[in-house]
Amino acid sequence: MTNIGDGFKNIFLAGIGAMAYTGEKGKEIIDQLVEKGEITLEEGKEFNEEFKRIASETTTSVRDGFLEARMSLMKPEERSAFAAKAAEIAEAMNAADAEAAAAAEEAAEEEPEPEAEEPEPEDATE
Repeated sequence: MTNIGDGFKNIFLAGIGAMAYTGEKGKEIIDQLVEKGEITLEEGKEFNEEFKRIASETTTSVRDGFLEARMSLMKPEERSAFAAKAAEIAEAMNAADAEAAAAAEEAAEEEPEPEAEEPEPEDATE
């Protein structure tokens, strides 16, 4: 038996899939217009950036709406437990990101500097 949460999950995933498909088609259309010379390459880049911004805002809005709808079905105790678990996960992920950044920085510091080539001595017999 499926529950309401599964329904919300499916709707959310369908929305993300539709946005991804729309993004691909939008890029194809922009590329075709640039190819035909109906818009410049710069205009195409601007359209593409604007499209990405709108898609990002829409994704955030859908995600937040999904989360709000899911949490509205929870009892207050469940919401508190959910929030505590989300905070725990976020803390663990932030710690892992910090460790990865520190390791990358350490690795970059340990890389030997490329040796500068010394100029060849000029022949003094000339």
